[in-house]
Amino acid sequence: MPALLSDTALIFGRYARQTLRSRLQMLFGVLMPLLYLLFFGPLLTDLPLSSQGSSWQVLVPGLLLQLALFGASFCGFGIIVEKQYGVVERMRVTPVSRLALLLGRVLRDALLFVLQSALLVGAALVMGLRAPLPGILIGFAFVAVLTVALASLSYTLAMRVSTPQAFGPVINALTMPSMLLSGLMLPMSLGPRWLDVLSHFMPFRYLVDAVRAAFVGAYSSPAMLYGVLVALAFAALSVTFGTRAFRRAAA
Repeated sequence: MPALLSDTALIFGRYARQTLRSRLQMLFGVLMPLLYLLFFGPLLTDLPLSSQGSSWQVLVPGLLLQLALFGASFCGFGIIVEKQYGVVERMRVTPVSRLALLLGRVLRDALLFVLQSALLVGAALVMGLRAPLPGILIGFAFVAVLTVALASLSYTLAMRVSTPQAFGPVINALTMPSMLLSGLMLPMSLGPRWLDVLSHFMPFRYLVDAVRAAFVGAYSSPAMLYGVLVALAFAALSVTFGTRAFRRAAA
């Protein structure tokens, strides 16, 4: 365990320094959710989107998870570039833990998207969001866990493909249905019954419902329980798959 922690900190530090040197990378990821907030959010003001909370308490949780969904899903592009420059090959011959090679990367990603989430929530507060502080912090925790899960899967896919042209279409084909069926923009309960039922087969739906419950202070609701369980199970499975991919690459 001490070796794993040391290796993870080493890998995390390497990629964190890379991120700090690219301020555009730190700010650009929050651009799309911010545009939704500025140009889509006012259209929903005073609309009865939910029996609990305001329209901002419905939209902002979805935007936080949208940030994690699209940002983390495309993290694998970095691995593809590293393979082209031989970075992955050099890491294969080191004694660093294969789990640390993954955790160092995904923890950097999680920290980055939590910071971007804080910027997004700050803008939402200016525009009218009112939510309890514990609920906002719970939302950040869900962003971090979802980032760990999706970034792990993204790196797993990137280890198996050789070009961005093969990676990008797969990610787009997975992220768009995930966004539409999880109710990120609007609650799925507003749609037809068949669409609401179909959305329950999408794991992200439970995370969105949990964060929306947190933003209205419903910390002990069934939606919160289901969201926590699905998020932790999804993250555990994703990290397991990611670790196996790094081990096979090092074999």
